[in-house]
Amino acid sequence: MKALNSLIVSFVKLLPQAVVHVFAKKYIAGTKLVDGVNVVKELNKKGIVATMDVLGEAINTRKEAESAKNECLLVLDQIHSNNLDSNVSIKPTQFGLLIDEDFCYNLVKEVVERAKSYNNFVRIDMEDSTTTDSIIKLYDKLKKDYSNVGIVVQAYLMRTLKDVESLNKIGANYRLCKGIYVEPAEIAYKERDKIRENYLNILKKMLADGNYVGIATHDDYLVENAYRIIKENNYDKSKFEFQMLYGVKENLRDKINADGFKIRIYVPFGEHWYAYSIRRLQENPQVAWYITKSIFSID
Repeated sequence: MKALNSLIVSFVKLLPQAVVHVFAKKYIAGTKLVDGVNVVKELNKKGIVATMDVLGEAINTRKEAESAKNECLLVLDQIHSNNLDSNVSIKPTQFGLLIDEDFCYNLVKEVVERAKSYNNFVRIDMEDSTTTDSIIKLYDKLKKDYSNVGIVVQAYLMRTLKDVESLNKIGANYRLCKGIYVEPAEIAYKERDKIRENYLNILKKMLADGNYVGIATHDDYLVENAYRIIKENNYDKSKFEFQMLYGVKENLRDKINADGFKIRIYVPFGEHWYAYSIRRLQENPQVAWYITKSIFSID
């Protein structure tokens, strides 16, 4: 089945973008900022908070990085003017991390400062393993001067628990997820049970050390065990929140919300939706199978 899923995802990658967009519509708010704003408004009406993200990564020029920064500043302006309950998430490679780390830092700092002026927050996303050290370095540098900034860590990487032990010392604010990038078996767990075990060990360490955690998962097993850890240790609701992706397992989203826990939805939008959509396919190849069946009218 695993081999079949890989073949299906490979097939979908060969399809015209217009066809893939049929799938993508469920997982992105749209291509324009107003699309993201409208989705967040609807979520807020349900008592659900959000993180807005302008899609794009690994740009090649400083001009593109400056453009990404300006787009993000505009998002913060719109969050403020529309009184939305949302923060923003950014990818460092979209801000020129692979061009010049100091250049990237200065651009990200502008965004963090704008967010601070609005009493808002910026989440520094984690990308593939080739950038992990640089992103942690970027976050550590920002955290020295700003409290309104957080980082993402990925439970499938074998190094993450050790990274967290170090980051906890600076009071890191986390988004803890399983991880989506395809990584070598030498550095990343591949078995579901091992990833789950590492996820929960990392979560326990974060909470025990008093760090704020965004528990980002669509895995019922992890949600149930997070509930258990929270209850057993009587952790206050101000110490954590649950996080999910837009368009994924909305029944679970609504259950967490109904159970009285804070739930934040990651709302991506923008012209660069294709790479994001392909990663969602890799994460959930069953969806690719549904697309394949619909194309060939397979019952």
